[in-house]
Amino acid sequence: MDAVLLNPSSFEPQDQERLSQHFLAVREVSEQLCKPLEKEDYLLQAIASTSPTKWHLAHTTWFFETFLLKPYCSGYQVYHPKFEILFNSYYNGIGEQYNREQRGLLSRPTLEEVFAYRAHVNSAMRSLLDSTPTESAKEINDRVILGCHHEQQHQELFFTDLKYCWFQNPLLPVYAEQEIPIALALAPMTWKNFNSGIRDFGYDSQEGFCFDNELPRHPQYVPDFRIADRLVSNAEYAQFIDDNGYQRPDLWLADGWAAMAERSTHGTRPAPLYWVQDDKQWLEYTLHGLARLDPNRPVAHLSAYEADAYARWADARLPTEFEWETSVQEMPNKERASELNAGQFMDAALVHPVYSDARRSTENITGQLWQWTSSAYAPYPGFKAAKGAIGEYNGKFMANQLVLRGGSCVTSADHYRHSYRNFFYPPDQWQFTGLRLAKDA
Repeated sequence: MDAVLLNPSSFEPQDQERLSQHFLAVREVSEQLCKPLEKEDYLLQAIASTSPTKWHLAHTTWFFETFLLKPYCSGYQVYHPKFEILFNSYYNGIGEQYNREQRGLLSRPTLEEVFAYRAHVNSAMRSLLDSTPTESAKEINDRVILGCHHEQQHQELFFTDLKYCWFQNPLLPVYAEQEIPIALALAPMTWKNFNSGIRDFGYDSQEGFCFDNELPRHPQYVPDFRIADRLVSNAEYAQFIDDNGYQRPDLWLADGWAAMAERSTHGTRPAPLYWVQDDKQWLEYTLHGLARLDPNRPVAHLSAYEADAYARWADARLPTEFEWETSVQEMPNKERASELNAGQFMDAALVHPVYSDARRSTENITGQLWQWTSSAYAPYPGFKAAKGAIGEYNGKFMANQLVLRGGSCVTSADHYRHSYRNFFYPPDQWQFTGLRLAKDA
């Protein structure tokens, strides 16, 4: 997923050195995440929806070269003219793109050359930021911040894509050696009531960064509703499976029923992605390896169809994105702010959702799994995409997808906001997606 255009950033034109350090720090994280990989891992692409790690490293570099160095760096020499095609994701305003489904065939450029390409662009970007033209400083700074957030999106995709590709390997490779802590027994799910009313939604600050799909801030009527205090657990979802939830058409949307039927024809037992049955017990593949399914962890890697079917089975429903945001907005200010620090966000040592031993209830709302909502990914009233290629990819994605909220264990904490609108197609399972229930009041 790429989303483009930012709100005015917190970096002023005089903050070039701080911005330069931030740029280099984000770039370094991408390379550090690759440290556990072998060279053979960088080119894996199991399905068209996933991209090889090598391609992610090059594409994020292409972004800075295309949208900053070419237009603003006088005398800049492109690293390789063909890279504009090879590593363009889907910016039609820029030009031709290499076939997405065949990115895994790009054995050349070599991995070493991709890292050299990154170093070349990093050096040129540092020079640009050291001598930014005053008349272009605001636009350059905003594009640098945008590029950094774009790269953080691809850091998240690094984990989701690698995990899916490794799951196809019978050896089930391990990324992180640290054991996932055993989750303590969960308290029964409880519900918090919210009264109807007109509330404002969307990014709520004039400072800092947001994508254009979080704007403009606007009023929206929300009826009375109730929302669960935590995510659905593995044990709770296993009860749905044991009750023949996958075999009951009354629980499923028509498209979801068809998608599950197609999976069955390929010999795949209906279950969340990465669940493996062995000797009548469920195991789960994680980036920490294959282990017995922990009943008290939140259920992960659900499609929207599975999430919706479970919600019907539980006599509940998916929340709308406005209900989800209301549940965060109406926390006390201190508690709402602490969510950004307390939530489980990206830590390369622990890349699987797990409830904290000490935290329950509201502090389980963010940072473990992206949570499906029932809201169609559509523009907010008054939305306008930026002009030119840099604004091409958000608005035209606003069809046939659903909004997810909350961030995940592979989302960078400084990349996340409570107004963040992620979006995927309903059948998608390979993202770190989970489920929080809602009900009519």
